[in-house]
Amino acid sequence: MIAIYLSPIYLLLNLYILRWAYLWMGTCHSILRTLGFRLIFAVIYVLLSTSLLTGFLIKNPKSLHRMLKIIGNYFLGIFLYTLVIILLADFGRILLKYVFHASWIHSRTAFTVAGAICALLILLLSACGIFHAKYIKTTSYDVIINKTIPERTSMKVVLLADTHFGYNAGVLHARELVRKINKQKPDLVCIAGDIFDNEYDAIRNPEKLEKTLRGIKSTYGVYACWGNHDLNEEILAGFTFKHKDGDLSDIKDPRMKKFLKDSNIHILKDESVLINDQFYVIGRKDASLTEKIHETRKAPAQLTEKLDRDKPIIMIDHQPKELQELADAGVDLDLCGHTHDGQTFPGNFTIKLMWENPCGLLSKDNMTNITTSGAGVWGPAMRIGTDSEICSINIQLKKA
Repeated sequence: MIAIYLSPIYLLLNLYILRWAYLWMGTCHSILRTLGFRLIFAVIYVLLSTSLLTGFLIKNPKSLHRMLKIIGNYFLGIFLYTLVIILLADFGRILLKYVFHASWIHSRTAFTVAGAICALLILLLSACGIFHAKYIKTTSYDVIINKTIPERTSMKVVLLADTHFGYNAGVLHARELVRKINKQKPDLVCIAGDIFDNEYDAIRNPEKLEKTLRGIKSTYGVYACWGNHDLNEEILAGFTFKHKDGDLSDIKDPRMKKFLKDSNIHILKDESVLINDQFYVIGRKDASLTEKIHETRKAPAQLTEKLDRDKPIIMIDHQPKELQELADAGVDLDLCGHTHDGQTFPGNFTIKLMWENPCGLLSKDNMTNITTSGAGVWGPAMRIGTDSEICSINIQLKKA
């Protein structure tokens, strides 16, 4: 419902952008001042700016729904940076006019040049953000676990999270992910949630995507936990709509579980597995998801109470929460996602105010937490100031 309440603000901000666009274009050429051009520009802009809403409302035909969803995701990112740049330019104009009393601020040439610079910045930032989101970086970490595994002194774990398969990512993105993962020759692959993007039907070709993901090569397999977006839920501009109490049949989509099974991905829900009688992998229920579907999740101590703590314990938890509790429970390596490291500037700075470890490596007593910025995007289909990544974790073990 927050999206509905914010819609008037969104409308006013778009009118603000449209006004400055008209004023600037009018100084560039006489054709851009004609009523015909302004009507055409307004219609195109309205179609783009309302694609978030129309994609939410129009479900059929599915091809139109998909197109509007994709356009909306791209427009949302472009809109955010357009707004930021115009606001900064407007603030600079007011400062120069009323504080520094710059006489040239009234010049038509100055206004035209300033507008051109703003337009160029918007285009460059948007293009860079869109293309950068598609590039998957491999981030390497070295971790020491002071426990032994017979006949082993090291182990390679690959962490990925937040693929958000759907409108923003599909088979091509998955192929690149699989290629990057297999290049690391991992012993274990861990997926820390948000595999889907709130809508299973958003995946264009599930069978082909399953086949692609089955291509992941790992000594001990692929394990995952659920994230807060791994359910069917109405979403508008990043805001979700609450489902009816007691009716979970629509959001708990069994196709998601089957998809993972057919992709050879083992989902763990507050469960642990002892792999090759050497080390444990625990997959934790997500804090936000359990609240939405009216379930509970076990405390860290409950998850490890029956485990042999002489063996390495690897935890997969979507959100980097309760780090001290996990360390106290004997977890050696905690693998998380969710934050996207803020995804787009300035989110990569503000996110630091919300999480103890928004991205990267953090030591907590004898435990190491690694939070990845994610392998996909959510909402705006771009990344600026952050990376889409997989994490290659080199674990050094205590010699037997």
